[in-house]
Order: sequence, then C-alpha cells, then structure tokens
Amino acid sequence: MPGSSAEPTGGQLAAVGRRTRTGQRRQESSPGSAGPYPEHVTDAATPETTSADPGDDDAPVSTATPLLAPREGVPAVVETPEALREAAAAIAGGTGPVAIDAERASGYRYGQRAYLVQLRREGSGTHLIDPTAVPDLTVLADALEGTEWILHAASQDLPCLREIGLAPSILFDTELAGRLLGHARVGLSSLLEEVLGHSLAKEHSAADWSTRPLPEPWLRYAALDVELLVELRDALEAELEEAGKLDWAFEEFDAARDAPPATPRVDPWRRTSGMHKIRRPRQLAVVRSLWYRRDEIARRRDTSPGRVLPDSAIVAAATAAVGVEPPALSTLPAFQGRGARRHLADWQAAVTTALALPESELPPSSLPSDGPPPPRAWPERDPEAAARLTVARSTLAELAERHRMPVENLVSPDLVRRLAWSPPAVLDVETIGAALRSGGARPWQVALVAPGLVEALSATAESVAQDTAARVETTIDAVVR
Repeated sequence: MPGSSAEPTGGQLAAVGRRTRTGQRRQESSPGSAGPYPEHVTDAATPETTSADPGDDDAPVSTATPLLAPREGVPAVVETPEALREAAAAIAGGTGPVAIDAERASGYRYGQRAYLVQLRREGSGTHLIDPTAVPDLTVLADALEGTEWILHAASQDLPCLREIGLAPSILFDTELAGRLLGHARVGLSSLLEEVLGHSLAKEHSAADWSTRPLPEPWLRYAALDVELLVELRDALEAELEEAGKLDWAFEEFDAARDAPPATPRVDPWRRTSGMHKIRRPRQLAVVRSLWYRRDEIARRRDTSPGRVLPDSAIVAAATAAVGVEPPALSTLPAFQGRGARRHLADWQAAVTTALALPESELPPSSLPSDGPPPPRAWPERDPEAAARLTVARSTLAELAERHRMPVENLVSPDLVRRLAWSPPAVLDVETIGAALRSGGARPWQVALVAPGLVEALSATAESVAQDTAARVETTIDAVVR
C-alpha cells in the first residue's frame, strides 16, 4: 500500500559517501572553479542567451554555454593497429570511469553495427576509433577490463558495442539516472544543459556514419558527445545520493548491463508501416513475400531496407492485389522511384509467388499472444480485471509522482497488466513480490510497489464503481457549495 511502513525511504537507501561504482574516490572540482574549459573553447565570456518569446519578459531564458570544440581539440581517428595500441595504452593509464559512445548508420546501412566508437577518460583524453578499419579490438577490450563505463541510453549502444567485442564490467547510464531523478527531458543535450549548464548541438546525430573519410565537423560532434559525460555522471550521482536513489540506480544499471539480446521477432514483416490497411490473408502473404525479398536484397547490398523499397510500396502492392492475377507494379505510383524500379523484377516475382500460394500456406490474420488482450477490451471481457487494472494504475501513478519518476521506470506496465489480468491466488506482499521478481522487477521496485499492488489487485468492479460514484458526488457537492 502506498505510504505504508514497508516502503523504503530515501534515507534508508542512500549510499554512504561519494563513490564510483568501483568504490574509488576521485578528486572533484573545487567550489567556484571556472570549470574544465578555457573561454575560447566554449565562448564562456559571452554565453548564448535566448528567450522563448522575445516579447514576454517572464519567458524562461536559456543561459547555457555552448560546447564548440573538445578541450584538447579533435583527435585523429584511430585507423591502424599501432594507433589502436597507443590509444588502449593511454586509456589504461587514465583514471576513473570511461565515457563511451558509438555512432551507427541507421537508415543507411543494413543492421545496427558501430562505425565509430568514442572514448574519454581522465588523464587519457578523447579517442575516436574506427572499428571497420581495426576490427580486432582485443587490446582495447583488455584496457577497459574492470573499468566503469558511462553510457547515455546504454540499451541503444550496448548491442553494437558487444558486436565488436566490447562489453562493460560496470555500467553507469546517465539517461537512466535522469529518469530515476524525474528530469523532464533526459536526452544527452537536455541533461547537459539542465545539470551542467552546457548546450550540445545534435545536428549530425542522423548522419551516415559509414561515410569515409568522416568530415571534420562530424568528428568534432562525435568527440563532444563524450566530452562532459564524466562530469555529468558525477553530478547525477550526487543527485541520486541526495534523493536516496543511488542504490536503485545501481540495480537499474546492472540490469541494463546484464540484459540478454533481444529475442528475434516472430513474423517481423507484420511491423511494416501501414499494415493496419491490410486485412485479407492473401494480401498479408504479399506483404510477407515482399518484406523477405527486400530484406534479402538489403542484406546483400548492406543497405537499409527502407532505401531498397519503402514500406509504403509494400503496402501499395498488397492493396492492389485483389484478384488471382498479380498487379503490374510498374503502374503503381509507389513503384516509380529509382530504388523501387531497380529491383522491379524481384518485386513482381515476390507478388506472383504470394498470389500462387495454396490457402493452407497463407499467414493468419494475427498471431496468438501469450499476454492479456488490449486493456480497452477488458471492461467487456472481464470487468473484474478491468477494475484491478484501474486501481493498480492509479496506485502506481501516485507512487511514481511521490518519488518523482516516470511510472514505467517504477515497474514495467506490461508486468502490471499481466498481474491484473491473472493475479496470483494468494494476494500478499510475498506472493506479489515473487511474481514481480519472476517478471524481471528489481529488488528496489519490488519493495516499493508490492504493498500497493496487493490492495489494488484485491479490487472488484463493484468497489471501483462505488468509489467512482463517491468521488463524483464529492465533486458535485463541492461545486454546489
């Protein structure tokens, strides 16, 4: 139950003493320090000041200092084994955690591989490593062994880093820290501005990082992405400690580090944009056939599937397939682009194959689910489950507000839906806690939410209706008075 004595307090969970994940203390900047940057690097003497509305004197004003260049300048890209050994030795000789980022070519290349890895460590400086030029990163992995990694939104970068042989022993995720602290915006640029007072341009975030050679402005952007990650990490750790959430954060970081690779989707073609327009099984077969043919070509060409054939063309072909005769794709507007016409014979063959399938080989309209139905269907299918979910959501929203964090970081919404749809036979803290743990909830989450969920999952449709009626009556009385 929210507010019960079983709920851990911030003081109980606060860590003793400022520390890194490895337990090592680091020297911090003294109060009043001018910071790590000379004026020519950040233009600190004349910080950029903008108003949200020039005509409104009360509008919030940004006084963030823009980051214009790395403090040691833009480093040369590491492209040879010798340069990699030198970089690894410098990183190993540094102190404290290592700030790491990776750049991919999403939307340009097939897959999510890393095309540039940025690292920064105190006493070592910044290093930009090209994993396509030096694919064997063993010497770098050895240098990073046992160090704490600082990543922003680790779940995005860890898969591509593991693909090239890099994985953290200890992790600090600045985005996760921002979420647990209740920061309204948790993008790297937003957190840097709010927490450290520096603004960071993001103009090259969607660039094709497989480009070679990489332009100097892109390299400067990449180096700046790790320029202040260590300082941001330290500031967020201090906030977490003050809020009594440091141990919660450590549990979250460990869970992100240990998360298994995503399970391959069953029928990934069903996520084609615009699929809601397709209803008939044979038209679904057309989508499936085109999707897999496109994926084969994209993989062979190392090109993003959407650049080979857009989803809109796949849906247009399926929509036009209304009879036994395949439509002439060359007449469809969606197939007039150069990319679509390049493999027109492949697309036409894929449609023809799909339309020739026997009924027994057509895909079902939907896949069976191992979870509950969509909540919008609950009031009709199971009013009691709908009542449980209503109370659970309200309880968790109140708890999340009290602890200043998004409710989805308090506990997985999918896990709550599953418990509300099919709760354990015995409703007590121990049983609910076990169910939460089996669903992946961390100890701090179980301690916070299990007591409230016990009461929420005991709710009935009648009790919810009575409670709603009482609130409406109270509201009416207040208005009348």
